[in-house]
Amino acid sequence: MAKLDDRTMANMEVALEKACRRFPNGGDHESRKYIARKLMQSAEEGNTTLGGLDVVAHRAVQELSKPKSA
Repeated sequence: MAKLDDRTMANMEVALEKACRRFPNGGDHESRKYIARKLMQSAEEGNTTLGGLDVVAHRAVQELSKPKSA
């Protein structure tokens, strides 16, 4: 795992918090963990801007909001 700089970490935190506002009470642990994992993967691939991380977090929320297929 690559060491991420302070700015990237701060951008990831902001993107996570903004995305989790869509959930009641800020989301449960598993939802937050899923979004954080997606953000970490994206940042390690070089996506470190707040705008880019916001997009990743928004997509993760959409994935979590999709109905589960049986």
